[in-house]
Amino acid sequence: MKKKLLFGLVFLLVASLALAACKPKETAPPEVEEEAAPVVEEVEEVEEVEENKNALPDLDGQEITIAVENAYLPFNYIDPATGEPAGWDYDAWNEICKLLNCTPVYVEAAWEGMIQAVADGQFDAAGDGITITDERAEVVDFSVGYINIEQRLLVRVDEDRIESIEDIIANEDLKLGTQTGTTNYETATQYLPVERIQAFEQFPFAVQALIAGDIDAVIIDEVAGQGYLGENADLLKLVGPTMSSDQLGFIFPPGSELVAAVDAAIKALAENGFLAEINTVYFGPDFSITYDDLFPPEEDENDLPDLGGLEVTVAVENAYLPFNYIDPTTGEPAGWDYDVWDEICNLLNCTPVYVEAAWEGMIQAVADGQFDAAGDGITITDTRAEIVDFSVGYINIEQRLLVRIDEDRIESIDDIIANEDLKLGTQTGTTNYETAIQYLPVERISAFEQFPFAVQALIAGDIDAVIIDEVAGQGYLGENADLLKLVGPTMSSDQLGFIFPLGSELVEPVNAAIRVLAENGFLAEVNAVYFGPDFTITYDDLFPEE
Repeated sequence: MKKKLLFGLVFLLVASLALAACKPKETAPPEVEEEAAPVVEEVEEVEEVEENKNALPDLDGQEITIAVENAYLPFNYIDPATGEPAGWDYDAWNEICKLLNCTPVYVEAAWEGMIQAVADGQFDAAGDGITITDERAEVVDFSVGYINIEQRLLVRVDEDRIESIEDIIANEDLKLGTQTGTTNYETATQYLPVERIQAFEQFPFAVQALIAGDIDAVIIDEVAGQGYLGENADLLKLVGPTMSSDQLGFIFPPGSELVAAVDAAIKALAENGFLAEINTVYFGPDFSITYDDLFPPEEDENDLPDLGGLEVTVAVENAYLPFNYIDPTTGEPAGWDYDVWDEICNLLNCTPVYVEAAWEGMIQAVADGQFDAAGDGITITDTRAEIVDFSVGYINIEQRLLVRIDEDRIESIDDIIANEDLKLGTQTGTTNYETAIQYLPVERISAFEQFPFAVQALIAGDIDAVIIDEVAGQGYLGENADLLKLVGPTMSSDQLGFIFPLGSELVEPVNAAIRVLAENGFLAEVNAVYFGPDFTITYDDLFPEE
């Protein structure tokens, strides 16, 4: 439309001059040249408006903190050749800030929690190839989409049973892997029940499990999948049609004034060919960096420290399903903690000595050096980290509400807040109690010494809900499925870790062992045993009513 207007104005100017040239000189009105001048000025004004409209904002050197994982090919990574950060995000943001006169400040952050951290204003923006979804758009603002991503299946190169997701759906022996907290996981749950999906904290762990044969396929963004090929082309392949096509965008805190400026810059980079150029660099066949380059596989598990048969005292409650309990069939101690610590000590050449201890006082007892370590599904918190050292997180735990099966007043914690007649129960000294007091005054919370007492009070009708770790809540169901149910969305997502006295020399060896167990698939295996649908031991089995 603007081009047509400009052409019309020029045409009028030319026509006017032509008419003037055709008439005899003596009869030409003296005003002709004076009338032509305003037309030229109008043309110049249109050009100036057009130029100003295309001008990008000037951010006057503003520093913009940008969260990146530095572990997600090809968007951001540490170049194995130079040791320096590199990737699509860096090139794109450097050019965006060149156009907008800003200074990008890249901050390494874990993928888990990145979106919430931006929502909370800890960063001005984040890259990391984030898929634009309605759910995420409720907590952050997105830029315009800068690239489309296709979701595909990654399988072993000799796999002949899988050509599409339908083949996995039809064969219940096949297991699908992906990464927690991603749109790939959400896509997986659209096709399969959660018990047929193994979710890993990082995609490299999922791919290693695939190569090892522990799972049969990984649902993954095609671009990331290409990053796992390269040197692994003799081991892996992408198969099947696209299952989902999504746009990626940068994220910002809600209401950020940067969105419009960055959108304008992205559009300029699309128009001037810069995006096409870097897409060719990072998504084309010449990009050969793989995750093996970034995270070389351990050559030998024997590289782990050798503790020389050291006895390690490990505190356990023997009453917290499924982490540790007395097996009602055999009368012997059992559970996730036992299996994992046995394997840790198998790798480190140590001897676990399990000591039963009450939950109340367990953390302080470890802090005082009475035990070398403790299991018991302990949530990692800043407050606890002041008196004990934590291992790396070994599992994520969601906090939910446990209610009676016929409860129709409670669908979320908001319903309890709104109805002062409702009482909430939990266990003293737990992160569940800490979460409860964030929502309710203490007089509306009934705190019990052990969760079984809280659950019994719930069944008896003395309280109306119990806030509890979802895994533990599942342990209270089983035979009580006709009495209890879990409701509402997650109220908190926490990582669990083992604890040690401050300064313990065991922390690093145990961390190294946990990483090996994640990489070799052992953690996925024991998680399936104890957190899967086949685990049927309940607290009624442990504490039968008199």
